[in-house]
Amino acid sequence: MRVSHIAGGVLLAVAAGGAGFAALAWRSEIDPVDPPGRAAFEPAVVADGARLVALGNCLQCHTAPGGKPFAGGYPLDTPFGTIHGTNITPDPETGIGTWSEEAFRRAMAEGVGRTGEHLYPGFPYDHFTKVTERDNRALYAYLMTREPVRAEAPPNQLPWPLTFRPLLAGWKLLFLETGEYRPDPQRSEEWNRGAYLAQGLAHCGACHTPRNALGAREAGEEFAGGFSEGWHAPALNRESTAPVPWTRDALFDYLRTGVSEDHAVASGPMAPVVRNLSDVPDSDIRAIATYVADRMGAPDGPSAEPVAQAGGNQATGQEQGRAATIYAGACATCHEPGGPLQFQAPVALDRATSLAQPNPSNAIRAILHGVETPDAAAQPLMPGFANALTDGQVAELTAWLRGRFSGGPAWDDLESKVAEARSGRSAE
Repeated sequence: MRVSHIAGGVLLAVAAGGAGFAALAWRSEIDPVDPPGRAAFEPAVVADGARLVALGNCLQCHTAPGGKPFAGGYPLDTPFGTIHGTNITPDPETGIGTWSEEAFRRAMAEGVGRTGEHLYPGFPYDHFTKVTERDNRALYAYLMTREPVRAEAPPNQLPWPLTFRPLLAGWKLLFLETGEYRPDPQRSEEWNRGAYLAQGLAHCGACHTPRNALGAREAGEEFAGGFSEGWHAPALNRESTAPVPWTRDALFDYLRTGVSEDHAVASGPMAPVVRNLSDVPDSDIRAIATYVADRMGAPDGPSAEPVAQAGGNQATGQEQGRAATIYAGACATCHEPGGPLQFQAPVALDRATSLAQPNPSNAIRAILHGVETPDAAAQPLMPGFANALTDGQVAELTAWLRGRFSGGPAWDDLESKVAEARSGRSAE
């Protein structure tokens, strides 16, 4: 009798827990609407939405390579699998044409789709929850006035149980902080504007913050550096390893043009961000630069010389000799003053952020795949050497560059990291 009572209690507890979880995970469907036409929105609101969409880099993640704008299909590689950007054109069948403004706002603020499904945080609603109702209205107006495109996004490639979306309710309970951005009254209007954009719609921390085993941003590590699609996103706080400390003006130049002569050229996932920001007014860019510079403890004036770092090159003499020969033949023509091409790279290598980072991913990928100019229509700024150099040669060259131009501690296991980068696998 006692055993049956215990078993019954366990079953009752399981049933109650299941019911509680179901209640937590359930979200109601919001009734569909007829797609509103362009006449439903004021032109000024649509124009404001265009600016906000550019700040959010929405076009990049919701457009497949070679596809129609905002029609979905972009493959976002994560440590858990590949998630495809959805169609956010006003197509009523495959897009968001039947979404009301209320449904759109719920997706941004809570990560829940119109029919009640929980959205994967590859869509960074953990940042978008800070977006104001006014800005959400402008975003909605802009997207609803785009060309409708009928296009089904490919299915996500995720293992079970991650395909069971109700589990995301538990993730949100643990990690999602809701509520619009609240200005700091002790800060300037420009600082607060930059904080609102960087923390919210521009979602800088989505890439520049480390993540835990469940894919959530590490608490207390905001802007301490992270990974995106195999690239290392450097720290944007006082943990920055940049040889030359960033200033507000340098950050503004980088976000405005994609180039900071004392730091870096926008590459990898950052390149399309800069391209989208070209449609954003200087005031928004400067506000973001003001906020990030404050997080980094940036100096008031420019710093002329790179900061010396401890460490050194641990390569053998033979390896250094081979790497020096590769550098002389493949790199020095652009990276040394007075090279035969009469062209000098925009960032001196002793100032290059990629060589000073704790992770070699960016340096390796630049060598393998080259660097494009911020203007995608222009010629590459640096060619890739994936077809000219072996994994071992790239590893030796990377180690040599780290030792000569950074002085930081030697990077470990470079050849396997080169193989990962060449294959497209994530090195996170």
